[in-house]
Amino acid sequence: MTTVLGTPAGERPPAERAKKPSPWAAPPRPVWEEEPSRAGQTGKGLALGLACLGILFPLWIVIVTSLQTKRTIDEAGGLVVIPKSITFVAYQELLTGGQVQRATLVSIGVTVVGTLFSMAVSVLSAYGLSRSGSLGHRWILMTLLATMFFGAGLIPTYLLVQALGLTDTYLALILPSAVSVFNILVLRAFFMNISQELIDSARIDGAGDWRILFRIVMPLSRAVIAVIALFYAVGYWSAWFNASIYLTDQDMMPLQNVMIQLVQKQERPVGLSAQINTGQLSPLAIQMAVMVLALLPVAVLSPFVQKHFRKGMLTGAVKG
Repeated sequence: MTTVLGTPAGERPPAERAKKPSPWAAPPRPVWEEEPSRAGQTGKGLALGLACLGILFPLWIVIVTSLQTKRTIDEAGGLVVIPKSITFVAYQELLTGGQVQRATLVSIGVTVVGTLFSMAVSVLSAYGLSRSGSLGHRWILMTLLATMFFGAGLIPTYLLVQALGLTDTYLALILPSAVSVFNILVLRAFFMNISQELIDSARIDGAGDWRILFRIVMPLSRAVIAVIALFYAVGYWSAWFNASIYLTDQDMMPLQNVMIQLVQKQERPVGLSAQINTGQLSPLAIQMAVMVLALLPVAVLSPFVQKHFRKGMLTGAVKG
């Protein structure tokens, strides 16, 4: 094999080989931008560190307090910063029956069903509005835009829900907030950026609108669909206002409403009063444990969707 200056034939010298940039390397700076000073970099790092500390420290206190015994909480005089012992008694009591377990199941069911329903309506609406030749395209779009600036108000909304017979039903937790016009507009803008030639070629091959939507549009829009689905899921999981005005049965209340009752100490969840009264459980540990249960799904799902935020939201909102 012929070599040139120690390099095998057909292979470029090491100096000419393109180096693969590290994923942790900083992006290249424009030629007109000055290099950051050491003081500036130190200040930015310090500011980010303080911001992270301000976010994580309260979360640390909530988690640690939920894992402490009543004796440790009493010795600390309330919230615990440095753990002395770890116990899962509060979580065991919450998840072994009673109002909290039932409320958790209600929140999970409402979040899953509501997210699926909202995504179905939003995707179908956005796809129809992204086709300029669709029936009533302009009028429907103007009507949706008007609802972003003008609302009927709480009393007419409540009367409508009551007239439809939705009070004291789980549908009252889903239908009044099932559709977000902003999310529809973001999806529509993303769908409009899909190549029209690709859709036209599919039509020439005999594909209809349903096939184009499920085989072409949605696979190309995974990023924005994942982001919008997360928005809907977080909204349903964190919602408490609809339940407070449309539900009167305590057994139907979602987790957020039970957490409000615990934090405000209006009442204690069914099944825990005996343990709290006898000193086996600390009311503060129960409150913190319910908060952790309420935060856990969002904290678990967010990292999986984080990579889609930039592509999904910015592409859909800016290019539209």
